[in-house]
Amino acid sequence: MRKILVVAAHPDDEVLGCGGAIAKHTSSGDKVDILFMTDGVSSRGDSDSDVRERKESARQAADILGVSSVSFLDFPDNEMDSVPLLETVKAIEDVIFDIKPCVIYTHYSGDLNIDHQVTHRAVLTACRPHPDSFVKEIYSFEVLSSTHWQSYSEGASFNPNYFLDISKFMEKKIKSLQCYNKEMREYPHARSYKVVKSMAEFRGGVVGLEYSEAFQVVRIVD
Repeated sequence: MRKILVVAAHPDDEVLGCGGAIAKHTSSGDKVDILFMTDGVSSRGDSDSDVRERKESARQAADILGVSSVSFLDFPDNEMDSVPLLETVKAIEDVIFDIKPCVIYTHYSGDLNIDHQVTHRAVLTACRPHPDSFVKEIYSFEVLSSTHWQSYSEGASFNPNYFLDISKFMEKKIKSLQCYNKEMREYPHARSYKVVKSMAEFRGGVVGLEYSEAFQVVRIVD
């Protein structure tokens, strides 16, 4: 059994970015925990009941994927750049030292969404390499409607170099995503079920698979 930690800015990012990977890990007997940095809705001025509903959706999606635990740090939604980086780093460090994961999945550094950017930077800072570190692998995932909406002038685009076969888990990815149905949009919006499936087909086709999730390797220590 390996211990896997997914660090996501908002509830639904984890399924969009690596829902298939999560299902594949848990089906293999790995222990997966998910850490959310924000509630994903409070920046819209939504009520406390909407926040509770979003968190409950996260727990339902986690149950479908076989996740061991879900936790929330409740940093300000879409305002994580207003929080000192040291504060977010220490919060993530506490979770890492408690769980002791060997693999971490998190956001791509070049996403359009500011919370995604801060989350990536905080994770990398919390995972500074040292001789007795138990984090051996770090991967960044893509999130439709954030990763692909960034301006090319801001730097390199998402170029995946690790492709995970999720052909047996695509149905479970979609089923867990349905827990966030309020966040989904009609096709041809990037955050539609059809585009989610099409992206998995495209990423799979690139490497000869039916469905795949693609990642950018941040670090592998063997």
